[in-house]
Amino acid sequence: MAVAVAAALVAAGAVTYSVAGDGGSGDATPAADSADAGFARDMAVHHQQAVEMAYIVRDRTADADVRRLAYDIAQTQANQRGMLIGWLDLWGLPKVSSDAPMSWMGMGSMAGGEDGALMPGMATGAELKKLGTLNGRQADILFLRLMTDHHKGGIHMAEGCVAKCTVGVEKRLAQGMVEAQQSEIDLMAGMLKARGAKP
Repeated sequence: MAVAVAAALVAAGAVTYSVAGDGGSGDATPAADSADAGFARDMAVHHQQAVEMAYIVRDRTADADVRRLAYDIAQTQANQRGMLIGWLDLWGLPKVSSDAPMSWMGMGSMAGGEDGALMPGMATGAELKKLGTLNGRQADILFLRLMTDHHKGGIHMAEGCVAKCTVGVEKRLAQGMVEAQQSEIDLMAGMLKARGAKP
């Protein structure tokens, strides 16, 4: 299992650093209401919650594989979040918008839900609170389930950017997110099975 986790970490790290050096030069500056800006803002928020969940479980698990995965998710998504916010700065665009989340995908009215999640895949406040009360195997299983859903929502959003964004470097980052997060979903399915739990 450790080898599989390590392979996923290397792939995710490669995705981050392969696009880090290109700030979007050569592409026209996107508008504030563009898919490029909307994706950057929304995925920065989405990633921030993944980082938060990863740090919560890191302190509540004794499982080396879960801890390693959580550390990698935190590092990778914090780096990517920094890139997304950096591009908004580079473009001179606001980091927050009065538009509903995911309105750039035509999903503004459906982005959140009655359960209190801000965007598809994101955990609710109650789920985060519960994660913070569990320890050991129970924490591992809830984390893996929440992060699987989180990645599925992230993939949906990243696929939207691949289809709608115009800045080449951002489209490449989004495609890399799709591939890396699907790899981690597959990995987490195996980790849940190994722990006697269903996804």
